[in-house]
Amino acid sequence: MSLKKASIIIILILLIDQISKFYIKTNFMLGEEVRVSNWFRILFVENEGMAWGAKIPGEYGKLLLTLFRLGAIVGIGYWLWDSVRNNGSRILITAIAFIFAGAFGNIIDSVFYGIIFDDSYGHVASFMPEGGGYGTLFHGKVVDMLYFPLYDGILPEWIPFWGGENFRFFEPVFNVADTAISTGVVLLLLFNKRAFPNKDEEKNE
Repeated sequence: MSLKKASIIIILILLIDQISKFYIKTNFMLGEEVRVSNWFRILFVENEGMAWGAKIPGEYGKLLLTLFRLGAIVGIGYWLWDSVRNNGSRILITAIAFIFAGAFGNIIDSVFYGIIFDDSYGHVASFMPEGGGYGTLFHGKVVDMLYFPLYDGILPEWIPFWGGENFRFFEPVFNVADTAISTGVVLLLLFNKRAFPNKDEEKNE
């Protein structure tokens, strides 16, 4: 796969990711929810830190996380360029493109959203507000909205340890960028041999 085709994949994912985030941020208050079905909801939350809501503690934790993400995206970008240069497999380049686009999408939030939006507490945020954003450069929050509570109920009593307790699956709220990253990782895991063929297999082909 050429770098041009990989770039098209990246641009499409970024457009879908950012358009969906802009729509949610400028039409929903924080915590507002739309029930699409029993197992799919649009729920606006903001993630200040890493996956699953984890955060790096301390005054400079958020800044360190954003700088780490920027360093990671440079590394992923080089991996993509190098894979194309060395005629890597189509599945490998596709997977890296998905991971790159997802990581880049969330970096945009972390770097810029603090200065281009005001907060969403009790009201719908404004884009480029006159009074300034809710944060500073590199201190934005990642917008999440996709929520799939596939099961929400009481577990049977016969289940060890958790029987009789309320259980919800799938609990995390995520976004299109997260989905792209997960898709890329799953592609690498499922098609590992095709993504990373050994030298003997390449010679036979």
